[in-house]
Amino acid sequence: MQDEVGDIRGASRRRRTVEAPTLVLAAVIYGGFAAVTFAYDTMPWWLFAVLGAWLVAWQSSLQHEILHGHPTRSRRINRALANVPLSLWLPYETYRLSHLRHHRDERLTDPLDDPESRYVTPEDWSRLGPLGRRMLAAQKTLAGRLVLGPAWMIVHFLADETSKMVDGDRATLRIWVGHLLRAVPVVVWVTVVCDIPPLTYVALVVYPSVSLLLIRSFAEHKAADGVAERTAIVENSPVLGLLFLHNNLHAVHHERPSMPWYEIPAWYRANRARLILENGGHVYDGYGAVFRRYLFASHDSVVHPIAAAAPSSRPEVPTGASDGLVLT
Repeated sequence: MQDEVGDIRGASRRRRTVEAPTLVLAAVIYGGFAAVTFAYDTMPWWLFAVLGAWLVAWQSSLQHEILHGHPTRSRRINRALANVPLSLWLPYETYRLSHLRHHRDERLTDPLDDPESRYVTPEDWSRLGPLGRRMLAAQKTLAGRLVLGPAWMIVHFLADETSKMVDGDRATLRIWVGHLLRAVPVVVWVTVVCDIPPLTYVALVVYPSVSLLLIRSFAEHKAADGVAERTAIVENSPVLGLLFLHNNLHAVHHERPSMPWYEIPAWYRANRARLILENGGHVYDGYGAVFRRYLFASHDSVVHPIAAAAPSSRPEVPTGASDGLVLT
């Protein structure tokens, strides 16, 4: 087993300067997006929604791949591939900076230190009104997360970003100026060239694309004392696994964040027994198992359980924690 693991690690270290599979994937995503949106008038609305949402969600998975240093050694080329804002609402640079903070595994799931944590502190919970509490509790079920999650996440994200800029955060302002400039060609293509009404694009493509991504992030992390126990594995998911670029095998990504997506399955097979032992058997047999278990049942608590048990207002998450937000 050690020889097999070593061979796979060596292959990863000997990656070519240009990773052809990821470049091909980028061409498929952007070419597919152009073709589907251009053919908007010629296909049923539901087919347009399925294809459009899949491609925009796929691009989000590609952006996640790129921010970890793929597919070339040129940061400029990589960012050019990732910076096309098909989803419109999330600047790539904001996502990149936030997600790299998320990879401080010792703080995973901490609502104060992990920007992708889905938990709140006891103080935040106490400040919420009845409606806010019900909205957060509903999103602990998979049905609530898919239906309410995109709106809740986007509205709060945009409100936070606006507040930063109003308070004089120049870095945030620079990111948004660049993002809006890059969004102009996307909006012109969608609304002028392809004649897709803006609300139709948001309702049929952008919103469901976020819901697709939330399938992956829903059961991806859970608060636990042990670091490795906070990251789940979803096996046997060939279709959604491809959409998520094999981040359904999420324990691999947190252990080997720079591993290219197309090497993950083989590395997982070679290390499966150890990974499952270390994460305490936190494994699902496909996303069907996640749906069956959590469609209308709560995945976990709204308040971070370790934070709730701590005597101080600061969540005392033990060194070595891990969790995640949305687009990873």
